[in-house]
Amino acid sequence: MGNESFSSRMNSGETVVLPLKTDEDVVRLRKQVRDDLIAMKFSLIDQTKMVTAASELARNTLRYGGGGEAHVSRRLDSDRTGIELSFVDKGPGIENLELAMTDGYTSGGGLGLGLSGAKRLADEFHIDTEPGKGTRVTIAKWKLF
Repeated sequence: MGNESFSSRMNSGETVVLPLKTDEDVVRLRKQVRDDLIAMKFSLIDQTKMVTAASELARNTLRYGGGGEAHVSRRLDSDRTGIELSFVDKGPGIENLELAMTDGYTSGGGLGLGLSGAKRLADEFHIDTEPGKGTRVTIAKWKLF
């Protein structure tokens, strides 16, 4: 793959799948997301929001889901462009989603801002989880043309 970034080769609608097994994978994901957002001409504020949300969700995937993968997709609608990120694991799932989405709640000693913080930082947020089957969290950020 060399030093060429995924983002320089990724077109609208394509998805890049990155493993989330180690802390180094989280660093690679953060770089991928930032590179894509820069290439799509998102503002520094939006870049920071999405990289922060991606980092939180990737760390949740590692810590609570036992690892998994991140799916990074560029999106293009008739009047806007965006990026969609999905974090997928086959971990234990989230038993009480309402409680997990509460600011300050943590099951692992963290600050408790991962899920609720990511929701606030993104334009779209969706979570699909089932105890014993894993979790998929999808976020998106949009920019009008």
